[in-house]
Amino acid sequence: MELTTLFYWIDHLGVAVFAISGTLLAFRKNMDGFGVIVLATVTAIGGGTTRDLILDMPVFWVYDPNYLYTVALAALITILWLRYKAYIHQKTLLLADAVGIGFFTVMGALKALEAGFSPLICIIMGTMTACFGGMLRDVLARDIPMVLKGELYATACLIGGTVFVFLAPYSQLLAILVGGITTVLLRLGALRWQWSLIVFHEHHDGHR
Repeated sequence: MELTTLFYWIDHLGVAVFAISGTLLAFRKNMDGFGVIVLATVTAIGGGTTRDLILDMPVFWVYDPNYLYTVALAALITILWLRYKAYIHQKTLLLADAVGIGFFTVMGALKALEAGFSPLICIIMGTMTACFGGMLRDVLARDIPMVLKGELYATACLIGGTVFVFLAPYSQLLAILVGGITTVLLRLGALRWQWSLIVFHEHHDGHR
């Protein structure tokens, strides 16, 4: 299998994982069928759409509707699974989201890299691809976006994207594997041990 074909299917896998993440949140929020489709779609393609618009590139799913079929299939499989399992733990959603940002960080950075953009832009675009869809998902579901919560989220993507950019000149496949795994492990570690970047410490107003 050629690397281009492999990367294409890895990209579809990332879309599927984020579609599952959106479907799981819709289930937790007791949304109807339309809500499920909206949340699954926005989560899966929102970040990549924003990336392509900013980079002035063709929006990936417009020119390849197979991505929409991937979203629909992933959502349908998740719905069928949930019909036989009446409860889904919050940790499952967090795990799906962590795996999703791992995929999307490296694939977003790869697309910018192949388009000839600088390493810094590649890292930013990878982070945006990973974070923006989930942020839209959480806003539509009236949750605090995960990217704004205490544990490392965007920072994990930035670090994973940096690892990808560093390794890409040697091997794109190795860069995708190591960069993606780095992102996932950092995110899971942050959830497990509450890693965060504390800027403002809690303080009390002295005025009475």
